[in-house]
Amino acid sequence: MMKLRGFSMVAVLFCCSYMAAQDDGYLLELGLGGGGSFYMGDANSTLYANTNGVFSAIVRYNLNPRVSLKADLAAAGLSGSTVNAFGVLPGDELEFSRTVYDFGVQLEYGFCGYGFNGLNDSHRLAPYGLLGIGMSFAPKPARNDFAANFPIGMGLRYKLSERVNIGLEWTMRFSTSDRLDVTQTSGTSMEDPFLIKGKGIKNKDSYSFTMLYVTFDIFKRPCNCNDETF
Repeated sequence: MMKLRGFSMVAVLFCCSYMAAQDDGYLLELGLGGGGSFYMGDANSTLYANTNGVFSAIVRYNLNPRVSLKADLAAAGLSGSTVNAFGVLPGDELEFSRTVYDFGVQLEYGFCGYGFNGLNDSHRLAPYGLLGIGMSFAPKPARNDFAANFPIGMGLRYKLSERVNIGLEWTMRFSTSDRLDVTQTSGTSMEDPFLIKGKGIKNKDSYSFTMLYVTFDIFKRPCNCNDETF
């Protein structure tokens, strides 16, 4: 009887250790981020030109130490100008400035496992890549504009403590709209300003976010080993 109890205790400890190795960390992260945003389109073709501010709220669900699903809601400033642009004659220059609201969901894949305790070969500092789908909404001054967008990017996150994460992330968000830089409803505008008809993502507007963020872990992964029977 004593041998059976001893074996059961060893089995329970092994089970908990195994589950901890598989389920290191927490299920959910909540946080905020901020940084810079810039637009790419008819009124800008230079990275980080006319940089504005971006603010974001973040929810991340960690499927395992490598794979996460993230949802974010961001507000960002976008601006551009055709002053000194190639092919734009003096007097035909246009400028715009507006706010875009972005909601998206991204799948993140870590190049190594991410965790605080080093279980399951996880690391406190971990790079990752991401891709996803989102929606852009740019309200007036010209007209309300809704469009789908497709974010792609990369990031780096670090476990500051067991429950606190900090990260740096860069994304380019390819929009299906060519009207993010439109600032008027009639007359000369930046909706096809050079009268070049075409299709495809290269003829659409895009924008980029570079953000620092902080998230806090909640809902620790459960150890289900107590449910085992012997």
